[in-house]
Amino acid sequence: MPNHGFFLPGIALFFAVLLQPASGAARHADPWNAVPAILAQIKAPLFPARDFIITDARFGARPGGAHDCTAAIASAIAACHEAGGGRVVIPAGIFLTGAIHLKSNVNLHVSEGARLVFSTDPAAYLPVVLTRWEGIECMNYSPLIHAHGQENIAVTGSGMLDGGASPDNWWGWTKPGERHAGPPLSRASVRRLNEMGDKNTPVAERIFGEGHYLRPPFVQFYRCKNILIEGVTLIRSPFWELNPVLCENITVRGVKIDSHGPNNDGCDPDSCRNVLIEDCRFDTGDDCIAIKSGRNNDGRRVNVPSENIIVRNCEMKDGHGGVVIGSEISAGCRNVFVENCVMDSPNLDRALRFKSNARRGGVIENIHMRNVSVGRVAEAILTIDFMYQEGADGPHLPAVRNVSLENVNGKSSPRVLQIAGFQGATADDIRFKDCVFEGVSATEYVRHAGRILFDNVTIVPAGKLRPVSSVPPPSE
Repeated sequence: MPNHGFFLPGIALFFAVLLQPASGAARHADPWNAVPAILAQIKAPLFPARDFIITDARFGARPGGAHDCTAAIASAIAACHEAGGGRVVIPAGIFLTGAIHLKSNVNLHVSEGARLVFSTDPAAYLPVVLTRWEGIECMNYSPLIHAHGQENIAVTGSGMLDGGASPDNWWGWTKPGERHAGPPLSRASVRRLNEMGDKNTPVAERIFGEGHYLRPPFVQFYRCKNILIEGVTLIRSPFWELNPVLCENITVRGVKIDSHGPNNDGCDPDSCRNVLIEDCRFDTGDDCIAIKSGRNNDGRRVNVPSENIIVRNCEMKDGHGGVVIGSEISAGCRNVFVENCVMDSPNLDRALRFKSNARRGGVIENIHMRNVSVGRVAEAILTIDFMYQEGADGPHLPAVRNVSLENVNGKSSPRVLQIAGFQGATADDIRFKDCVFEGVSATEYVRHAGRILFDNVTIVPAGKLRPVSSVPPPSE
C-alpha cells in the first residue's frame, strides 16, 4: 500500500470492504474454534491440604513490619516442599521480607488482611540469579518472588503484595537528576546488557546486581511448569510485575494490579506456552498485558516463541496498551485470543498494540480479539508500530499477520487504525468485523500495509463534518 492516511467523513459510515474483496473472509475458518483445545491444556496446580503458617514457633515470623521475616518464610517454604507440598500461609498483618524463592508443590498463600512488604534494600535480593531483563538473559538481582525450574507453584489469597518502590529507591534509578546529578543511574547498565546480548557474551559472564542498576521484576518464574497466581493485589512494583519466562501451563486469575511506576507492565508472559489470564484488573504505568519472546540476538538465540495465550474477562485502566505484543518479540508470537474485556481510561493509549522493529524482528500471527468494549483511548483502537525505537535500522524484518477484531466497540479514539511500517516489513490480513467506533476525530494512518478488511463496521466521527461531495449526508 502506498503511504497515506485516509478518512471518509459522514455521521455514520458503513464499511463493507477496504483493500480486500469480501470473499477473502471465506478463506478464514473461525479462529475461535481453537480455544477449547488450548484451554484443555491449561490446568491450575492442586496442593495437599497442609498449611505451614509463617508465624508458627518453628518458623518465627513476626508481624508489624519491623522484623525481617525473610528467613522465616524461606524456612516455611523448605518445610512445605520437603513434606510433599501444601500452603505457606502469610496470616493477617504486615510482614517485611526480602526475596522469596518458591519450590515445587508450594502455594504461597497471602491471607485476607495480610500485607507482605518487600524490602527496598538491593542487598535483600542478592546473590544474583539467572533472570531475563527486558528480553536478555543475565545474572541480576533476584526478582522479589522467584522460582527457577520448579513445578506446581502458586501465589494465592486476597492479601496484598507491596513492592515498596518509590522515586526514593527503585524508581529513582530511571530518573535523571532527581536524586543525583547526571543521566539516569540505569542507563549504563542497560547499554552494557544490550551490548552483551548483541555480542553473544556467555550468560554466566553477564553479571549485574550490586554496583549496577537493573531493577528486578516483582514476580518472575523461570523455566517453571504448572503455575497459579490468583486473587492477590500488587502495588508499588520496582519493574515489570508478573513476568513468567520460558514457562508452561500458567493461570493468572482475579489479580488486581495498581502500580504506576516506570516500566510497571502488568502481566508479561515471555516465551511462554499455554497461558490463561482471566478476571484481572490492570491499572499500570505501562502496558497492562505485554506478550514477549526475547530481545534481538539474545531472543533469537533462545528462540522460544510465546503461544496459546487466552485473555478474558479483564479490565484495563491506565496504561500504554490494553493487550500489547512486543517489543521484545524476536522469537515470535502466535495464537493469542482476547475476549470479553473492558478497556477504558483517558490514560490508556491503545486497545490492541503491536510493536517491533528491524532489530527485534519476529513473526506475530493469529491474534484475535472479540466482544471487547473500549471507552476512551488516546491514540487508536489498533496500532501496529514497526518504527518503534530503532525502526527500519536493522536486518530482521518484523511481521504481523492474520489479526481479527470482531464486535469490538469504541466510544472515543482519535483513530481506529494506526499502522507505521516500512518497506519489507509485513502488516497483512487485518480484519474488522461487526464493530462500531464512535468519537473518531482524526484520519486513519496507514503506511506500508497489505490487506485490510472492514466488514460491517460503523465509524461515527467525533463532530459534525462538512460534506465534501454533492450527495447530502444521511439523516441519521
